[in-house]
Amino acid sequence: MNTQVRIERYADQGRCVAHIDGRVVFVRFALPGELVDIRLDEPHDRDDRFWTGEVVEVIEPSADRVDPVWPLAGPLAWGGGVGGADMVHVSIPGQLRWKSSTIGEQMRRLGHVDVEVPVVGVPDDVDRNGLGWRTRIEMIADDEGRPSMRRRESHIRVPLDAMPLATDALNAVADRQRVWEGGFIPGSQIRLAVPEPRNNASSDDDIPAAVGDNYALLVDGKLKSGSQTLTETVRLNDGHEFTYTVDAGGFWQVHHQAPIALANEVIDLVRERLDGAESAVLWDLYSGSGLFTLPLAAATVERTQVLSIEGAKTAVKSAQRNLRAAGLDNVDFRAGDVSKTLRNIPKNLALPDVVVLDPPRAGAKRRVCEQIADSGTRSVIYVACDPTSLARDTATLTDLGYDLAHIQGFDIYPNTHHVETVALFTK
Repeated sequence: MNTQVRIERYADQGRCVAHIDGRVVFVRFALPGELVDIRLDEPHDRDDRFWTGEVVEVIEPSADRVDPVWPLAGPLAWGGGVGGADMVHVSIPGQLRWKSSTIGEQMRRLGHVDVEVPVVGVPDDVDRNGLGWRTRIEMIADDEGRPSMRRRESHIRVPLDAMPLATDALNAVADRQRVWEGGFIPGSQIRLAVPEPRNNASSDDDIPAAVGDNYALLVDGKLKSGSQTLTETVRLNDGHEFTYTVDAGGFWQVHHQAPIALANEVIDLVRERLDGAESAVLWDLYSGSGLFTLPLAAATVERTQVLSIEGAKTAVKSAQRNLRAAGLDNVDFRAGDVSKTLRNIPKNLALPDVVVLDPPRAGAKRRVCEQIADSGTRSVIYVACDPTSLARDTATLTDLGYDLAHIQGFDIYPNTHHVETVALFTK
């Protein structure tokens, strides 16, 4: 069923809100203020609270609208539908405004805090229209053994011959390994991970040499070529450089500049809160492979003790290896559930000056927030990949006596609705 609607406002998950006869409709590939023809998803004749639909034709476009920079990820009616980039129809400045609005709305609605949230992107993303940033991609082999993505609302697999969202280094490795030529077992899961070379390859010809064996092609979780352990490098604005080894199948920030942007923001906030102290106790919760742990231990104040807690076993092994390689012996790294681990910690680490946490999409939740408050810390730096979870935990932290002192969004997922946020809470 097709119908014409006027788009009213931003919603979540890259959608916008319209109404049909008083019923809410969440519309994909729309922008506020636009007059559009949409196709309603099936079934649209049920007595549901809301419907969903997708743009078929734009009659009155927004100033933020652009032609989809990756057409395969655009609307179905325009030959797209593969997913993975639900904001390809929005200019990069428009995406920043959208994400700022989304975070602010969630903070008001669920966090009970009225705040404007600036969102900054990576300068190179503007020049490249939000393409060329992913260092990890995942695909599935179609019936012909070619890497593909599924087209929405169907079982059709669309074969790929490149990945526009991926970095030049990743696409160069894919070409070198003949990934796009196929030859995979139908239905197999394909993962390609290529850390960004930091040695300034000056041309496409230099990229293969710069990457070397520091990549991984995994098929159904098993290494087909490259290295199982990958090397990532993060250089802070103050000149400190840290080297990390991470498992090829494990988590690492996907945008090639995200680890640098986030680490700089967190460390700058920590230093500001310590304000020249000669010693400090820091907590790094949900610490992953140690992205923040290493600079917290080495680049804050002279006498620092760090408690680091992570539940994923693969990440724990990577973090412990990274700490040994860096020669850091001032970190008590613990593996396990964060809340359970915090019930039994040494007295010398029980009173943190600053707590840093980077929880999964579901957030830290109330019990961990209470444990943080019970520690007596006056400063909490919260790194969030989901505005809704951040907002819920904001309400909890403010109930526990903390004020939101600083908040900053980072658009490290251009052309998608995802956004990272760093918030500082103080008591």
